[in-house]
Amino acid sequence: MATRTDAPTRREQILKEAARLFAERGFHGVGVDEIGAAVGISGPGLYRHFAGKDAMLAELLVGISESLLTGAKRRLAEADGAGGVAPGAVLDSLIEGHIDFALDDRPLITLHDRELDRLRDADRKLVRQLQRQYVELWVGVVRRLYPDLAEPTARSAVHSVFGLLNSTPHLTRPGSLPDRAGTAELLHRMARGAFAAADS
Repeated sequence: MATRTDAPTRREQILKEAARLFAERGFHGVGVDEIGAAVGISGPGLYRHFAGKDAMLAELLVGISESLLTGAKRRLAEADGAGGVAPGAVLDSLIEGHIDFALDDRPLITLHDRELDRLRDADRKLVRQLQRQYVELWVGVVRRLYPDLAEPTARSAVHSVFGLLNSTPHLTRPGSLPDRAGTAELLHRMARGAFAAADS
């Protein structure tokens, strides 16, 4: 999502606008015609891409969970391939990846918080399964850096850092955030500080 550099497909454009509108007005507050208008097609034209709003919501929430996990696995594989990368550098890489998500895909954070329960059981279970894998990947990295940290404490620290990083949708007033680079740097320092505090 945030890492793409090529032009988005029509399907991706639809999902981006659906996420924005759902986050702004709620899933039930947005009609198919409005999503279509946001991307320049008729509402019925959306059905060439999606079966309906429920399918869009599922693809958004399952998709971001898959994207986060895939990105984290890629970062770990790159670290392993480089050989001997310090655990702190690996954790920094994971934090950077999650910060990119938190800054570039803020509507999806809001959407997850408000609308996850609207997914079908199978899709909601898949989201939870992907999220657990993502958390456990982080826990493994944190415990390599802080070997004296008990596993439950490491897991709690990871969840706490996610809460910190995922707070970006609530910081939307003008001037509430510095520029992107400054915000990313601040979030990174705070995340590393939280892990260090958990080990103290």
